[in-house]
Amino acid sequence: MKFKLFYATVVLFLFALSASAQKAEPLRLSFAKGKSSMTKTDTLASGQTFEMVFGAKAGQKVKIKIVSTTPKGKFHYFSLLGDGFDFATQYDKNYEYEFTAPNTGDYLLDVNFNATEKVTKGKFTLTLTITN
Repeated sequence: MKFKLFYATVVLFLFALSASAQKAEPLRLSFAKGKSSMTKTDTLASGQTFEMVFGAKAGQKVKIKIVSTTPKGKFHYFSLLGDGFDFATQYDKNYEYEFTAPNTGDYLLDVNFNATEKVTKGKFTLTLTITN
């Protein structure tokens, strides 16, 4: 009986470990009907990445603005990846970036947090605007 209980516990642990190791899908950013802009606010801890994805058509103007609302500094940065497009900001920057979408499709946007000894988590506000 003890062996069965032990075996069941090990199997449940392995299933839980397997499920936690799977990577979650990026959050799809979308606009409210009739809007061309949206804002997302969240908090990241040291070493965390917030993954988002959005769609744009070739020729559309895309504007991304990230503001770190963390006291005592600018700790957030982001990277952007799409078909024929690859861009990353520098560490410790509040950043605003505009570009013309080179291709129609999805663009992956990662927001990261660069922690310090004193500041180990931080809140950010990201604004995404897409216009023709």
